[in-house]
Amino acid sequence: MSVDAHFHAWQLARGDYGWLTPALAPIYRDVAVSDWQAQAAPHGVTGGVLVQAAPTEAETAFLLAQADAHPAVLGVVGWVDLAAPDAPARIERLARHHRLKGLRPMLQDMDDAAWILQPALAPALQAMAEAGLVFDALVKPAHLAHILTLAGRHPDLRIVIDHAGKPDIAAGQWQPWADGMARLAARTGAYCKLSGLLTEAGPAPAPGAVLPWAAQVLACFGADRLVWGSDWPVLELAGSYERWWAETRQLLADLSPQEQAAVMGGNARRLYRLAPHEFPLSP
Repeated sequence: MSVDAHFHAWQLARGDYGWLTPALAPIYRDVAVSDWQAQAAPHGVTGGVLVQAAPTEAETAFLLAQADAHPAVLGVVGWVDLAAPDAPARIERLARHHRLKGLRPMLQDMDDAAWILQPALAPALQAMAEAGLVFDALVKPAHLAHILTLAGRHPDLRIVIDHAGKPDIAAGQWQPWADGMARLAARTGAYCKLSGLLTEAGPAPAPGAVLPWAAQVLACFGADRLVWGSDWPVLELAGSYERWWAETRQLLADLSPQEQAAVMGGNARRLYRLAPHEFPLSP
């Protein structure tokens, strides 16, 4: 069974999606888990990981409620204020929900690229590691060296790089992104999400435009640490679910069936510790 390791659902009236404005017309609408299932199920995707889109614990509660209501939501990546004095207690409390699998500070939106390295955040990061939660790193190339440092300081913290580190494909950016990703892959046990690349290629990317960047992360992280995700519906800013699925299959065509299955689902199960009994029998 394939797993979509990164998708979103939101309700605009909740009011905490500061980045989601009418300027993003293709995705400025309510999005339900059932809408994602309609996109994913035709491709054999039977479950997924629902990822935060707002920096509030209220949204985390909303996402966990979606997981309670929809068996296809195999896990949730939420948000906690890692800088709060009581962050470790908040994390421990949230982690009691068996579908909470990770947390994601929205590092890409912060002025200080090294924000995550503040000593004051160490107790929260240690609490995440102790709770078995994954650190989803929503970063750009400027953050990669700091994530390398983070991994060295917290060797027990499982880390996944969201959206392949968000290279500016539309501008043709290769360095320092390529070397930064290669160092992370070689020096840490971090995983990498094969997601978000079409969006980084602009509003109407040519067929195959992202394949060199996708091939780079496959070469660096290998088929055992690359995790496929759609980033739907943000994906719709650049292309369709069907298109990203097809381009992914093209990229993975030379891998063995076992390696393809790992990228398309097995690695997500291992990374997020998705127990077999959590998988629905049908979409």
